[in-house]
Amino acid sequence: MTVATETHRTATVHLGLRRNLAQFALLVAVNGAVGGMIGQERTVLPLLADQVFAIGAFTASLTFIGAFGITKALANLAAGSLSDRYGRKPVLVAGWLIGLPIPLLLIWAPTWGWVIAANILLGLNQGLTWSTTVIMKIDLVGPHRRGLAMGLNEAAGYAALAATAMVTGWLAAEYGLRPVPFWLGLGFAALGLGLSTMLVRETRHYADHESAALTPTADEHGERISGRWIFLHTSVREKALSAASQAGLVNNLNDGLAWGLYPILFATSGLDVPHIGALVALYPAVWGVGQTITGWLSDRWGRKWLITSGMLVQSVGIALVAAGGAFTVWAIAAVLMGVGTALVYPTLLAVIGDVAQPAWRARAVGVYRLWRDLGYAVGALVAGVTADVFGLRPAIWIVAVITAASGIVVATRMYETRARQATPASPRSAMPVTLRGE
Repeated sequence: MTVATETHRTATVHLGLRRNLAQFALLVAVNGAVGGMIGQERTVLPLLADQVFAIGAFTASLTFIGAFGITKALANLAAGSLSDRYGRKPVLVAGWLIGLPIPLLLIWAPTWGWVIAANILLGLNQGLTWSTTVIMKIDLVGPHRRGLAMGLNEAAGYAALAATAMVTGWLAAEYGLRPVPFWLGLGFAALGLGLSTMLVRETRHYADHESAALTPTADEHGERISGRWIFLHTSVREKALSAASQAGLVNNLNDGLAWGLYPILFATSGLDVPHIGALVALYPAVWGVGQTITGWLSDRWGRKWLITSGMLVQSVGIALVAAGGAFTVWAIAAVLMGVGTALVYPTLLAVIGDVAQPAWRARAVGVYRLWRDLGYAVGALVAGVTADVFGLRPAIWIVAVITAASGIVVATRMYETRARQATPASPRSAMPVTLRGE
């Protein structure tokens, strides 16, 4: 691309949700397919571990979640750097190519090792595709609608996850645990790859355009924008970013618990597969739909107290699962978990978008998502070990306590970040900037 062409392209870039609605809506649809890929496993795979592969120990049966979580976490970290270096679209397409064989491995798996291999590929698929759709939406909307944008993005992914979990539960009851439920995964992979290849457009120049509107102050030096600096800044040093990172980790620790142990708890309590599928789907359904509201609310009310209250509501829902013993009680618990997660999930991503500057925002998103999705591996380890030693319900109680503690950390460490959109020279920033033309 010539310099003149690049200059013209940057000059015609317009940030904002309304001005980029067609491409934004397309990316929402793509992320729906991303959510469907993981939804194909939510009801069926824990039952496969128990009923087909006869994995007796909880720690061993949750290895597929651990493998998924570690791989996805590392893929998230790589996605940020790769999308800055090569562009967003190539990373998105690569993620979908990796996703194509996953349903076939799950259908044909003769041993549990094949399932673990499929979940390593699923982690790569989810890390590259979901991270990239997040980054691309942040690129498009600019600074003023990040909460709404993240709410719509996460709503699409988790609504599709919930619907797929529900449908696969019904299919498993009608046709068996394999192969029919995983046919949905083949459809999602083909749809995601087709849309990403043919219709999605590159968005990195939108971030370049936003960055060009910022003038660095004298204390911002190129050597500070290293990968190591961004990792430490996001993980430890910056109060809001580090508080968001630990909350994200605990949130997905909860999700790993729900994914791996809830279906087994429900089955051993006498529920049939359709009822298990309904409960497994209810939590992400409320989570998904709720994010369309909570992301918008965070743009108006602020981020910090939505996150704090969301973690505490999740804790109550998890405790109710541990205490309950009937479908109705567990349904109420699933709704509470969904509401709590909806308050937290898009808002945490909006915090990253608020604090991180455009030049290193994609890499900061990658670091945050590294910690967040390591929660799956931590959850598999914590839940598996405690369930093996103490039983299913004590393991769930322990996670409820961890979740409440995480909410307290957010309340005490995080500052409100929403105002930073309007005041980017906030003294809380380690790298202050001045907006040209404002």
